[in-house]
Amino acid sequence: MIKNEYISYSFYKGFFDLINKFAPVFIILAAILWGIDGIVLRPSLNTLPVTIVVFIESIIVSVYLFPILLKDFAILKKFDLYDWLSFIGVAIFGGVIGILAITKALFYVNYVNLSIVILIQKLQPIFAILFAIILLKEKLQKEFLLWAALAISGAYIMAFGFTIPEIYSGDKIFMAAAYSLLAAFSFGLSTVLSKRALLHSNFKIATYIRYLLSTIFMFVIVVYYNELNLVNTVSHSQTITFFLIAFTTGGPAMFLYYYGLKHTSASSSTILELAFPLTAILLEYFLRGNILSIVQWFGVLILFVSITKVSKLRGSKNI
Repeated sequence: MIKNEYISYSFYKGFFDLINKFAPVFIILAAILWGIDGIVLRPSLNTLPVTIVVFIESIIVSVYLFPILLKDFAILKKFDLYDWLSFIGVAIFGGVIGILAITKALFYVNYVNLSIVILIQKLQPIFAILFAIILLKEKLQKEFLLWAALAISGAYIMAFGFTIPEIYSGDKIFMAAAYSLLAAFSFGLSTVLSKRALLHSNFKIATYIRYLLSTIFMFVIVVYYNELNLVNTVSHSQTITFFLIAFTTGGPAMFLYYYGLKHTSASSSTILELAFPLTAILLEYFLRGNILSIVQWFGVLILFVSITKVSKLRGSKNI
C-alpha cells in the first residue's frame, strides 16, 4: 500500500514538475490573450466611460470565480500583513490604475493610432526590472540582460522601424502618451507585487483576490463619480463583449499569468509579456491591413527570438 502511494506521489510530482518547466509559456499565452482583448474585443466598448468598463469586467469575473474563494478560503488565514499589502498593491496598480490608464489611452487614439501607446508600453519591462531588483532582490543574469535589451529593441523596431516616432501636439496624442506612461509604470509595479503576493498563495486564489479587491476599489470610484447608473446604458452587444472578455481574456488569462508567474521570476515575466504588443501589431496587420515594412518584420523576428530565449532561462525566484 505504501509503495503504491509512493508511486502515485512520484507520478504526480513528476507531472507537475514537467508542467512547471513550461511556466513561461503560460505567461506568453496570457499576453497573447491580452493582445486579442485590446485589438478585437475592447474597441466595441469605447462608447462607455472607462471606469464602467473596468468595473463591469471586474465584477463579472469576481462573481463567477466566487467558488474558488469558498474552496481555498483557508489559505487566506495564512496571509501575513505583507501578503495583504501586496494584493492591495496589485489591485490598485494592476487592476485599477493600470487597466484604467491603458484603456483610456486606447480610447483617446480610438484604437486607430496605436503607435504612441505601444511605444510607451516598451517602458514597462524597465519599470518591472527595476522594481524586481529593489523590492524582490532578484539577481539578473548577464544572458538575461542581453536578451531583455534585444527584446525591447525588437519591440521598438517592430512598431517604428529605425525611425523616431513623431509625437504630435494634439491634446489626444499627448493625453494618450501620459496615460500609457502611467499604465507602463503601474503594470511594471503590479508584476513585481504579484510575484510577492504569490509567496503564500496559489494562482487560483491569487486571481480571485486580485479581481475581488479591484471590484471593491472600482465600486468606490464609480460611486464617487456618480456613474453607477451608467451601467444601464450598456447595450446588448456590449454585454456579450463583457462576458466574452470575462471568460477568455479576463479571468482565464489571469489564471494562466499567475500560474506562470508563480514559477518564473518577475524580471523574466515582464519580458515575456512583450508578447502582448507583438500580438497587437500582428493583429493590426492581419485584421486591419496595417502593413508592416521589411524592417518592422525584422523587429518582429528579434522580439520573437528574444522572448523564446528568455522563456528558456530560469531566472532567480528569490523574493
